[in-house]
Amino acid sequence: MKLIGWHAEYSVTLLIIFAGILFFIPTSLQSTVQANFIAKWKDCYDRLSYVQDVILKQEKQEILTSFRRAKTSAEREAIFREILKPYFRLNNSKAPRRYHPKFMNKEIVPSDSLYSFSDYYFSDKKLLVGIKDVPSQEGKEDMFLMMFDVNGIIPPNTWGKDIFGVKIFADRIEPLGKNLALPAMRQDCSEEGSGTACSYYYKIGGSFED
Repeated sequence: MKLIGWHAEYSVTLLIIFAGILFFIPTSLQSTVQANFIAKWKDCYDRLSYVQDVILKQEKQEILTSFRRAKTSAEREAIFREILKPYFRLNNSKAPRRYHPKFMNKEIVPSDSLYSFSDYYFSDKKLLVGIKDVPSQEGKEDMFLMMFDVNGIIPPNTWGKDIFGVKIFADRIEPLGKNLALPAMRQDCSEEGSGTACSYYYKIGGSFED
């Protein structure tokens, strides 16, 4: 009888351990995948910072003149894309029409959103890159908006998970979300928000587990 009881306790213990493994493995795997996305995003940001440094030191006036001469947003975007080509190895291949980015709250990014791009270009390391000219309004600085889907067309295609972005000014770049206070940033970088502010939140050490 004692032997039977020991086997029963042993079986129950194994079941508990097995259930624990099944419970924690998906969470652990998801954390690892997200950490990899964040590392890729930081690499994109570092490369973009390098590009800006080169431009400021060597070609700023020439490039600014080219932008001023451009008559449309499409022309400005094309100029900027050519500047980035050698650094991100952009090519002319565009994402298929079925590619539809989402916000972190699971809503599809609408076509009239600031964070909607007309085209997404493939880069090296399976990146998708979007470039958008944002004209000056009410005396504010001209800027470009740029996004990176570090996972390419492979899901989740979601802001704050595998999509991150920056604002690009004449003299600096800023990850999206930098203008927000920390509580608002954390709120946006959650399942209730858009996820765009995750771009800065992760840069300052915020965790996707918070």
